[in-house]
Amino acid sequence: MSRIIATAAINGAYTLVEKAEKALEEALGSHPESAAVEFPNTGYYLPIIYGTTGEEVKSLADCRRVLRSARELLPPKVKGEHWVPYLGHTLDAGMATLWAEEVYEALKYIDPDKCPYTKTAAPTDGNLWLGAADDVIMRERGIEFVDGTAPGFAAVVGAAPDNKTAVKIARELQENNLYVFMCAETGGKRFAEQLAEENVQMGWETRLVPFGQEISAATFSLGFAARAALSFGGVQPGDFRRMLLYNKYRVFAFVLALGPVTEEWYATAAGAINYGFPVIADTDIPPILPTGVCLYEHVVPNVKHDEMVKRAIYIRGLKVVPSSVDIPVRFGPAFEGERIRKEDMRLEAGNPKVDLPSFEYCRTLPTDKVEDGKIVVVGKEVDGFQEGECIPLGILVEVSGAKMQHDFEPILERQIHTFLNCAQGLFHMGQRDSNWIRFSKEAFAAGLRLRHIGTILHAKLREEYSAIVDKCQVTIFTEQADVEREIVHARAAYAERDARMAGMTDEAVEVFYSCSLCQSFAPNHICIITPEHPGLCGAYNWLNGRAAYEIVPTGPNQPVPKQNVTDQRLGQWESINKFVFEKSNQKLERFSAYSMMVDPMTSCGCFECISAILPMTNGIMIVDRDHPDMTPCGMKFSTLAGSVGGGNQTPGFLGHSKMYISSKKFISADGGCKRITWMPKRLKDIVREKLNARAAEEGVENFVDLIADETVATTEEQVMEHMAKVGHPALTMDPMF
Repeated sequence: MSRIIATAAINGAYTLVEKAEKALEEALGSHPESAAVEFPNTGYYLPIIYGTTGEEVKSLADCRRVLRSARELLPPKVKGEHWVPYLGHTLDAGMATLWAEEVYEALKYIDPDKCPYTKTAAPTDGNLWLGAADDVIMRERGIEFVDGTAPGFAAVVGAAPDNKTAVKIARELQENNLYVFMCAETGGKRFAEQLAEENVQMGWETRLVPFGQEISAATFSLGFAARAALSFGGVQPGDFRRMLLYNKYRVFAFVLALGPVTEEWYATAAGAINYGFPVIADTDIPPILPTGVCLYEHVVPNVKHDEMVKRAIYIRGLKVVPSSVDIPVRFGPAFEGERIRKEDMRLEAGNPKVDLPSFEYCRTLPTDKVEDGKIVVVGKEVDGFQEGECIPLGILVEVSGAKMQHDFEPILERQIHTFLNCAQGLFHMGQRDSNWIRFSKEAFAAGLRLRHIGTILHAKLREEYSAIVDKCQVTIFTEQADVEREIVHARAAYAERDARMAGMTDEAVEVFYSCSLCQSFAPNHICIITPEHPGLCGAYNWLNGRAAYEIVPTGPNQPVPKQNVTDQRLGQWESINKFVFEKSNQKLERFSAYSMMVDPMTSCGCFECISAILPMTNGIMIVDRDHPDMTPCGMKFSTLAGSVGGGNQTPGFLGHSKMYISSKKFISADGGCKRITWMPKRLKDIVREKLNARAAEEGVENFVDLIADETVATTEEQVMEHMAKVGHPALTMDPMF
């Protein structure tokens, strides 16, 4: 253990604890001890403190208690003689630092008018700094860590020597699908400011997240990791050992230290090392090379900027396979959130304000009718249109393969959105005949053209769906007459698919499919996907599961035969219970497909919605992750999620997708959709059409209007009043329990 690092880290810890204590005293000068202290919209309080100690920091008085514990944790300062090279002292100093920094950052929120953070998902005009991520962002982004779309994150501290180097590092991190969390300064300059000066889009959608100006904002990165353990991993608050081990083995993150390392940086880095996150620096600082707390080296100095990302990925043990697509712009999931404003646009198609046809359609042909790799543009290329013009556009993808099935066509077609958005400077929204595409001027200048849409789709479909796609050809239509002719065939196929999927029922199939993607974060959770019960994340349905199994037979989606029914009403089968028991690490003995009261399905944390029983109403409420306010059950979504997620089986509570709400099998064993007594208004509007149709089948017209929302009820008593007023059907149903 380096004496220089230990000395600096411990000294820095003392400085930062004192800084937090001073900030607390200043806050107490204008606020009572009972004043609320919190990060916006989270059920995890101050997540590092909550995760490692179990302390629920809610007030200034709680902050005082935590800072007292932080000071007690500080080790003795390193003396000139008889120094013991003990890593534990440095790690203790690091943890005390994180507690102090988290309190310090939370105090910035106590006066809303003085808060330096936007509290948004992207920078605003005049303010780069986002501050703490709320739980809506946490859950939206969490699934990307779960399914491997985002293999980890890089915490970038300081600034690169110049803007060009900053952009190069950021783009390389993006190309490797990593999130980039930024804070602190070097010589008065910050990494995020360098990117802003080069007009690089930042925010959660582009995975370039400017947290804060000071080194203390690094706690937002580590707090994100702590919440991953609490939300997805089932780690209990205060179980610091499991918290730190979970992060070491499941949250793959590292620190890139750019510029001279100060004592405060050393102290914060020591805190990150507690989590198993190594530090890679571009300066000549003492190394810590032996393995132990981290998987490999702990501190690696003197790394050249053009080698930093590759070196960091290796040291953290990340398994990253960058996509190789032969186009003249960068390509990767980090560019999916990129937006192209009208003034930055070279060309567009499918703008909903312009009445021009546009579509995308994937169909299967006999193998002799498909020429693999053939890409044709029928009509003018981008160069042939005026700048800013909106054009008709048709994208026809034709595939063949020995294992290809017509049921797989919409699955491949939905990937068009994902694949095209991965190209820097190419924006895609919508699907089918309601798509919208934009090319940026920058991408056009770099050489991106319409034919590259074909290049992208051919490369990615052949790469990711090689088990079912043997050949792929793409035709791009830009003449209106051609688009109008082809769109007729596409719409006929859309209608036929919808009719086929609508007719699928649980009874009509002999096999369900599992999904264990989330076990990377929640080891005991397992999804069982049926035709009428899609995955709780909303991203996988039964056809997706079947296609995924065909593509990767040993992957996370496995067939589960329905054999020896034990309870038809609840939806329990002996074979499925046996499978669930084995795949949940023998934690879950039984699973009900159709009940939230008896043996409900477990949840990871990626669910779109949570249903919770409201006993007084003889029904349930549903809240989605986009609703930040209190609900009639007395908990916000984030608090509910902390109870339901992590692989827990919690009778009376169920995580699920929005799509499941209008399913015939939605808690059918408990009374079905007529049990719904409260939902946020926004969610009601999203599901209104399908849920009204479903309720009408049960004899209830305009059912959604009978459901209370936050405009009429925020307590269970108010829900009851609304139900009595409108004559809600749950009032006359049999008791739920």
